[in-house]
Amino acid sequence: DFAEKPILIVNVASQCGYTPQYAGLQLLHEKYKEKGLNIIGFPCNDFGGQEPGSNAQISEFCSVNYGVKFQIMDKVHIKKGKVHSIYKWLTDPNLNGWNSTSPSWNFGKYLLDEKGDLLKYYPSSVSPTSDKIITQL
Repeated sequence: DFAEKPILIVNVASQCGYTPQYAGLQLLHEKYKEKGLNIIGFPCNDFGGQEPGSNAQISEFCSVNYGVKFQIMDKVHIKKGKVHSIYKWLTDPNLNGWNSTSPSWNFGKYLLDEKGDLLKYYPSSVSPTSDKIITQL
């Protein structure tokens, strides 16, 4: 489904100070989906316990509060427990070619190009609509 399309992977949470970034992610999705951009949210409760809901509750929260239309995956682990395989790849330079940075909080963002190569990591403080991201699309 994602072949030959750029992807922005984001670890998300519903009860975080950065939660309003859902609105920016949705704007990015609306503006760049025709160019092929895929945004994929991975809910995670590993950072401050700020995503305690079930997958159904998370989906409803995103839809009702932010009108999210981009893909929200099932809840994953990123820093404790059984770390999801995508985050193992995103944070292991032996696998992705260069990056060892793991998210330090919710709403860390990884940009992959249409070939599946990891281009950039953006910390939580970088807004989804920042020129730092948009200029890479």
